[in-house]
Amino acid sequence: MQLSHRSTPAQAVGLLAWLAIVFVAAGLGAAASSDAPSFYAQLAKPDWAPPASVFGPVWSLLYGLMAVAAWLVWREQGAAGRTRALGLFLVQLVANALWSWLFFGWRLGALAFADVLLLLALVVATAVAFWRLRRLAGLLLLPYVAWVAFASALTWAVWQGNPTLL
Repeated sequence: MQLSHRSTPAQAVGLLAWLAIVFVAAGLGAAASSDAPSFYAQLAKPDWAPPASVFGPVWSLLYGLMAVAAWLVWREQGAAGRTRALGLFLVQLVANALWSWLFFGWRLGALAFADVLLLLALVVATAVAFWRLRRLAGLLLLPYVAWVAFASALTWAVWQGNPTLL
């Protein structure tokens, strides 16, 4: 691993760029979720489902951690596997944003569940790839892995409990 020799201003611009990429993806997903709180309130949910107010703060924190992790890997200029790792990261962002459209926008429970399983696999693969390049970057993705695993179980439970709505 070779740490980038980019200047401090270039490092700052890089971090801002990764934050922008991640939060644009978050915004694309949020566009499908404009009525999410009212729709979520209508759904039959398992007892262990968090209240709607938890999702915004959790996702905001996770998106911040994701952006920093990607930035740390981006800084590993010339490292073998860097391009692949960042490519995986971008692909999982697409799957992440798509879930909101499938679940809240289009109310397609089966496809949302398939997407969240794909997302989980992609996030695990990204975390492993990041770990190999920069351990801290891989560690920063572990809360995301845990949350997406939880979201997978919740998506299944909510989809199964609401056959007429999803």
